[in-house]
Amino acid sequence: MQNFIFISPNFPTNYWQFCRELKNNGLNVLGIGDQPYEELKPELKASLNEYYKVNSLENYDEVYRAVAFFTFKYGRIDWLESNNEYWLERDAALRTDFHITSGFQTSDMPRIKYKSKMKEYYQKAGIATARYHMVDDLAGCKAFVAQVGYPVVVKPDNGVGASDTHRLSTDKELEEFLAYKEKEHPDVAYIMEEFVRAEVNSYDAIIDAHGNPIFEAGNVSPVSIMDIVNNDDNSIYYIIKDLPEDTRAAGRAAVKSFGVKSRFVHFEFFRMTEDQSSMGKKGQIVALEVNMRPCGGFTPDMIDFARSTNVYKIWADMIAFGGTDMPVGEHYYCAFAGRRDGKSFVYSHEQLMQKYQDNMRMVDRIPEALSGAMGNQMYVATFSTRDEMEKFYSDVLAVTDATNAKVQAELTKVLALGEPEAV
Repeated sequence: MQNFIFISPNFPTNYWQFCRELKNNGLNVLGIGDQPYEELKPELKASLNEYYKVNSLENYDEVYRAVAFFTFKYGRIDWLESNNEYWLERDAALRTDFHITSGFQTSDMPRIKYKSKMKEYYQKAGIATARYHMVDDLAGCKAFVAQVGYPVVVKPDNGVGASDTHRLSTDKELEEFLAYKEKEHPDVAYIMEEFVRAEVNSYDAIIDAHGNPIFEAGNVSPVSIMDIVNNDDNSIYYIIKDLPEDTRAAGRAAVKSFGVKSRFVHFEFFRMTEDQSSMGKKGQIVALEVNMRPCGGFTPDMIDFARSTNVYKIWADMIAFGGTDMPVGEHYYCAFAGRRDGKSFVYSHEQLMQKYQDNMRMVDRIPEALSGAMGNQMYVATFSTRDEMEKFYSDVLAVTDATNAKVQAELTKVLALGEPEAV
């Protein structure tokens, strides 16, 4: 029997399904988390063979002792994963220390965690990247801006999601950012990149032990997470009905370049919405960043709805058997809309539920830890056509306030850009 340690199986709250499918496939599933056992969801308890509570997952010594305990009790550990961006480096350190060879090691971390290091591997794959500069002093940053022009984007070179990401449009804003960095994060390395006018398209795939995809999908984010977080906006993104061929080709090339094996991945690309001479023409794919884990939040469930399948099982089958026979059924658009509390919406929750009762797949409050990028109240619905989906977004996000209505008009314009032809 294979021993699988799942780090933080209770968060995100839907990750118990990974554990369930592993256990259904005959693996010994061992959880390590900081939530008391009695507070775990019943479904998660039923999906674990044993659970080890630590006071803090941030404390490496505690987690190390938990892995050592499981090793002593059950023998060699075959797999250790969290499927969580926040713990990728911790996972790699534990694998390295316990000689678990089925995943990334500490030596692999620079190319998959540092945005500046990723660019070399994207370029090897033949994928364009934005020009960049590692933030140093005012003179160095202004010299870079003189090359690429404002606006520029700055963010931690090793960061999670869109946290601490800034768009700078003037010398004054640049000076304010450098003062903020010096005061708040003097030891954090920041990367500055030229601004890419684009929407975000993703390649979401489950990759086998030979580096080949056994399942592929993708999503589109018409509004950047950076703007959603920084402007406290509503959130939207959707699983595309059929993956465009250029996204598929770029994703597969990146998988080979980064040496991905036995993982669920979420690779982000820009699809340019206008020509930019340094990168290419409108519609072209440009690299953004790789994420060596599933797309965040409830996206795995959305992919299930969009493909009439079960990606939790496909991933667990890959772990246990190297492949899967899980069928993929009819394809749909699967739309996520995250409403932000405090806004005045035209349609009430009850009205939306009545109008879209046949389309709704998930309706819930969003956990506080995810609300910055995803809003506070979520609606997930499936549609056969893009027109139906756009009408849904128009209804869910319609607001009465004139200022917010202007923002909504801009969103409608972005959605109307259309999408590349899928092959």
